[in-house]
Amino acid sequence: MIHYFNPKEGLILVSVRLVGPAGEGFLTCALDTGATFTVLNTDLIAALGYDPAISPERVQITTGSGVEFCPKINIQTLEAVGKRVAGFPILCHTLPPSIRGDKFAKGF
Repeated sequence: MIHYFNPKEGLILVSVRLVGPAGEGFLTCALDTGATFTVLNTDLIAALGYDPAISPERVQITTGSGVEFCPKINIQTLEAVGKRVAGFPILCHTLPPSIRGDKFAKGF
């Protein structure tokens, strides 16, 4: 499957389906083509039944406010842009409310 993006349109928003121990959720994410990791809001991940606080692995990231260490977990299933990936690694971080592309709907 091929997806085209127009760089002149600004922020690229992608619909994402996540599956976790407590069910599934649907999210609109901003696609950062230069990102090393996928970072999702900790509250959203917790709503799917994950507990980032008990993750033994932490990854160092640099944000606008400094260096932080974020829990790394593997999502059961992530679906986006026509692809489905099991065990997809993500970093959990508390994102500011002003970040676009962080809309979430939980479904079971």
